[in-house]
This record gives sequence, structure tokens and C-alpha cells, in this order.
Amino acid sequence: MKVAVTGGTGMIGRKLIASLLATPELIGCDGRKSEISSITAFDVIPPNPPLPEDARLNFIMGEISDADSIAALINDDTDAVFHLAAVVSAQAEEDFDLGMRVNLDGTRIVLERCRMLDHVPRVVYASSVAAFGGEMPGVINDAVTPNPQTTYGVTKVIGEYLIDDYSRKGFIDGRALRLPTIVVRPGRPNKAASTWASSILREPLAGHSAVCPVTEETKMWMLSPRRVVEAFRHAQALKPEAWGSHRVVNLPGITGSVAESLQALSRAGGNSARARVKFEHDAFIQDIVDGWANTFTTPRGDAMGFNADTNLDEIISVFLEDDLQNQHAYYD
Repeated sequence: MKVAVTGGTGMIGRKLIASLLATPELIGCDGRKSEISSITAFDVIPPNPPLPEDARLNFIMGEISDADSIAALINDDTDAVFHLAAVVSAQAEEDFDLGMRVNLDGTRIVLERCRMLDHVPRVVYASSVAAFGGEMPGVINDAVTPNPQTTYGVTKVIGEYLIDDYSRKGFIDGRALRLPTIVVRPGRPNKAASTWASSILREPLAGHSAVCPVTEETKMWMLSPRRVVEAFRHAQALKPEAWGSHRVVNLPGITGSVAESLQALSRAGGNSARARVKFEHDAFIQDIVDGWANTFTTPRGDAMGFNADTNLDEIISVFLEDDLQNQHAYYD
């Protein structure tokens, strides 16, 4: 079995690839478990730090919106595609054309390439809870209609509809996951409007200062990197019948405020870690984050077997166990 991972040098892509290399089995197009023979990571930038050295792992650098590059990535031997590549929230808001080219045009090109194959590949698509916005109920359930209020959210919802329709037509066997904010992300801050949610935990635990651009009352719907990798693998393994005609699911997560995150930081790293976080309000970031849903009930995701972290302490423990040791290299 051959697997393609777009956004393969990003945080989730790297962790997913590491998981696939460690446990090299997925469900093939025939519905049976198959051994992974090859994984191709695709991204617009070279991997830094390098990807693992493994004979099964290849890397292609290119633009997701370039059809020739995607043709080199996805071919008749490709059984599974994890489509993670995207321009993140604040960056897409600042550069509309870039957001549309990568998130919308790129997704369509990936799906069109899959449509051309002589079999029906399983495609797992990374969507977002940024699908929700505007006037919302206090708690989002599975019946709430998406109403994105950012360019990023709009492109993700369009991608969901494409996944549904390409699956309905029998071009792909698609699955779309609405991701919570992923915390704690290892590495350096990125251009996502939610990057601070990881920074205010990651940097202090690694002995560095961090800036929080939103108020202590600000809440987020969160999931750890470990759980999101589990979710991608679980989504790929589920039978088509488990999805039905609607190929989108809100992933389970937990709601936490900035104040609660800082309390958990103090429990994990002491008062000295908490003291490394300073507040510098950014109205642009606050407005984006305030437009996101932050409290969900996820009966469909629960019934399908997706899992959330127990609490913020568990989320921090995942970072301490999985990533803190390597985090120091990013500051050298």
C-alpha cells in the first residue's frame, strides 16, 4: 500500500508519518488491512528538521495548487491520501488570494487527481471548527449549520462539501475531520490565529517567555497532537457505512480558557513557568478567535469511536512526554 500525506512537513503531518512508520498498516481500497510499503510526504518547503530516514519514506516539494506536482504525488498505486496542506487562519485572512489558491484550488486539484485513478482511494481531509461562526448557540451540536466568518473557515467548509460530493459520485471514499485547536503544538509559533494557545504552554515549559494576545476569559475547543493523529488513523480505518452520506464529523475535544490553561501550566511547571507568560492584547487576533465556536457536544464523533483528552493536565502531559525533549532544539 502507498500513502500520500500533503502538508507532510507540518506538525500534524510529521506526527502522522511517524505513526504510520511505527505501525505500518492501513485499510486498503478493498476494505482489508494492508501493510504500508511507501509513504510520500508533500509540502511547499523542505523538511526542517529532516524527516526520519526510512526506506519507505519519500519527499516531494511542490505547490499544492500545481497539478503536475500532485500528479507526481498521487498515482495509480496510491491507496490512501491524508490531505493536511493548508494556509492557516490568520495568514489566509491577511492574504485572500493565497488562502483560496492553497486551501480551495489545492484541495480541488488533489481530489481531481484522485478521481483520475483506476480505483477509489480513501481520502482523509483536515477541516476545522472554524467552519462555525457568526450567530451561534452556546453549545455547538452535530445539527448546527456551518457559518464560517473567516476566509480559512470558508475554504474548509467548501472542501467538506467537495469531499461529500466526490464521495457521493464514487470518485473517492472521503472522510473530513473538523479539528479543534491542536494544543500543545511542538516547534515554533506559526501564523495561525490560535498559535498562542500552544505558545503560552510550550515556551514556559521549555524555559522561555511567551506572549498571550487575548484575554484570560478567551476559550478554545482543544485536542492534543497525540489524539489528532489517532483520529486521522481511525477515520481512515472506518467502514464507509459508518460515515453514511455525510462524510464530515466534529471531533471530540475539551473546552478550556486561557485562565484554565495557565492554571494547568502552574501545576505542571510551577509558578516560575506561569511567570513567563505576559499579556499583550492584539485586537485582530482577538476578533478572529472570538468568532470561533468553543463548546461542543459531539455525539456522532463519540459514537464513531473518536476520543478526546480528559483535561488540560493530560494535554500538557502529552507535550511533556512526546515533545519537550526535542523542543529545545528549536531555540538553538
